[in-house]
Amino acid sequence: MAADHARKKPDPCSFVIFGATGDLTHRLVIPALYNLATTNLLPEKFCVVGVARRKMSSGELTDGLMKGLRQFATRAVDDAIAKRLLECVTSIEGDPNDPASFDAMRDRLDGLEAARGTGGNRLFYLATSPDAFLPISRELGRTGMLAENGAWRRLVVEKPFGTDLASARTLNAELLKLLHEHQIYRIDHYLGKETVQNILVLRFANGMFEPIWNRNHIDHVQITVDEKLGVGHRGSFYDKTGALRDMVPNHMFQLLAMTAMEPPISFDADEVRTKKAEVIKAIHPFGPAQALNDAVRGQYDTGTVLGRAVRAYRQEPNVAPDSVAETFIACKLKIDNWRWAGVPFYLRTGKYLKRRVTEIAIRFHQAPYTLFRGTDVERMNPNWMILRIQPNEGIALEFAAKRPGPTVKLSSVSMDFAYETYFKTEPNTGYETLLFDCMIGDATLFQRADNIEAGWQAVQPILEAWANNQPRDLPNYAAGGSGPAAADELLARDGRAWRPLD
Repeated sequence: MAADHARKKPDPCSFVIFGATGDLTHRLVIPALYNLATTNLLPEKFCVVGVARRKMSSGELTDGLMKGLRQFATRAVDDAIAKRLLECVTSIEGDPNDPASFDAMRDRLDGLEAARGTGGNRLFYLATSPDAFLPISRELGRTGMLAENGAWRRLVVEKPFGTDLASARTLNAELLKLLHEHQIYRIDHYLGKETVQNILVLRFANGMFEPIWNRNHIDHVQITVDEKLGVGHRGSFYDKTGALRDMVPNHMFQLLAMTAMEPPISFDADEVRTKKAEVIKAIHPFGPAQALNDAVRGQYDTGTVLGRAVRAYRQEPNVAPDSVAETFIACKLKIDNWRWAGVPFYLRTGKYLKRRVTEIAIRFHQAPYTLFRGTDVERMNPNWMILRIQPNEGIALEFAAKRPGPTVKLSSVSMDFAYETYFKTEPNTGYETLLFDCMIGDATLFQRADNIEAGWQAVQPILEAWANNQPRDLPNYAAGGSGPAAADELLARDGRAWRPLD
């Protein structure tokens, strides 16, 4: 998230991908690198090193990556640019269960860097399953490949970062034995979205919004991450994880933090991350009873999605037939600080819902009715600001206007700003900014250890309450619907309702 005056090409470096043959690399990492190449934002001296457990030639790996790029690219593929990017790909075998393979990797990297002039700078990207994070990191540490001796060394770790508070603390502690905090980039692809990055600009660079971003003007906030897809081939992972672990302490809390944080004194990475950690730490702790009352779970049943009949979660491959893993969660949070006292934050996310939507909706307080007494106005239209994260990134304002005619009748109208139409932007993966920032050493959009642990600290009481109180009503929502009725009841108790999704 570098300022414009600092947006220069990164230092020469090697981009080392563990899990080079995997889905994440093909769908997101290589298309993002290609998009950076099209905008001339990759280093002049650069190489991609693909690490796989099985032996394969560099040509075989390159062919697979090119095939993936053509399938998943977000824009038309220019063959010349793709060739320049992928001709620097080298395949290396690496298995943390075989220490000798990492000794050989170190020697190969030394030789590659001398040939390509990358100066020893290395970005290690762990596009692997979470159980491989520590074994790979330990081998990199053992062989000295993480040591910064005149060159930078950085480690990118994908989510999930732990499965609860204890495991997150352990993973942080183990990684910090091998690297310094400034070398660790815990990546969350939601923070690569333009609208998410724009939240800070929207809030702090606009005199019309900054003064009203508080309890005096905001009634409540809704954060929604709805997905049209089910768990697909991820049944074995999802059945051990569930929607709460998968989405809330990372993706959703990052959206909450950007929305609710106090202004940092600068865009310096640590200043921004400190303010984000502060607001997550300020989430009011759940007691056991409150955790059951203010957090509801759901699991999808059979239903119809996009006109196609789909099976229930318990019928998915590698899912237990009596599974109680949640595929939906909605919860109500309160933030214990001066700005947000008394303002509830409602979060919801789930699989196989009516539509794919990620948005932050800010509901403002109702205006007084006094002016409208004696008219036929029954109620004032609510004012909303909607920050659309996906699929169509943008910002909308909804407010009341008088309908044409001799009497005062109100209608809700909208002002809508869309990134794609206004800035004529090319579609991207959401990883471009994040990978660029990794290479220039800007950690603003990445989670620090205290931020990770604060997120798990906030949800730990829910995890424990749910573990001690198994649900008896699952499955409780039809695939293709809006989620369980309990999610609507969560807001109805407060006299509120979820904003209808477009």
